[in-house]
Amino acid sequence: LCEELVLLDIKEGLAEGKALDITQTAALLGFDTKITGSTNDYSKTAGSSVVVITSGIPRKPGMTREELIGTNANIVKGVAQNILQHSPDAIIVVISNPMDTMTYLTLQATGLPKNRIIGMGGILDSARFKCYLSLALGCSPNDLNATVIGGHGDTTMIPLIRYATWNSTPVSSLLNEEQQKQIVADTMVGGATLTKLIGTSAWYAPGAAGAALVESLVRDQKRLFSCCVSLEGEYGQKDICLGVPVVVGKNGWERIVDYKLNDDEQALFNKSADAVRNMNDVLKTL
Repeated sequence: LCEELVLLDIKEGLAEGKALDITQTAALLGFDTKITGSTNDYSKTAGSSVVVITSGIPRKPGMTREELIGTNANIVKGVAQNILQHSPDAIIVVISNPMDTMTYLTLQATGLPKNRIIGMGGILDSARFKCYLSLALGCSPNDLNATVIGGHGDTTMIPLIRYATWNSTPVSSLLNEEQQKQIVADTMVGGATLTKLIGTSAWYAPGAAGAALVESLVRDQKRLFSCCVSLEGEYGQKDICLGVPVVVGKNGWERIVDYKLNDDEQALFNKSADAVRNMNDVLKTL
């Protein structure tokens, strides 16, 4: 996908070791991407087209995303500012938690055009939504269209079951109400379920979701993803970064698609926005 990949971490030797480990798979997997590891040397990232920020402490069992704000805000802000010193034209993808607040912080701290700051969460949540739908339907997740909007949190995300389809067939016509409610509930705690099972944040699905987003950026695929972006009146909200359907291409996110929410869905979206704003308000106290 890329000509060069740079991994950067604050822990001595970690990024270098990961880079070497991945490079040693090149002959087996058939790629020739140049992979470099760096301990806090941002000069090695110079000229990056896309930067993915995953920095921050991971969520531990029982820890809410809100509890991460104080520590991770300082980390993410520092990373973003260091990156831009060497790659002023970069598009920034935010994966760090709490993702909606970290995306908002990155936008405010960098002053970049809004289309160049993208939070990844909705892509991951939508993939989890499709996972639970496929298990219930006994079908391939590749044949499903299903989107999660709103905040990237256990109580703030909104799986749009009304819009979910198996190819062109609404899943609401294939699943009873109880099944639909269970799928929505399982999706909303998808991240917390994995944290409880493995003792830390998930990595395979988040990594794949991040890679899918980067691919649409690098290859100008114009894919329609649910991403956390800055809203200025869309979906009835402004001065907030929240998950909505956006078209993603070489210049970042290009436009927001209006899904025409019904009254109940809009109420849930407004409630999600209120919760994310409460988290954003914590930034003012730091």
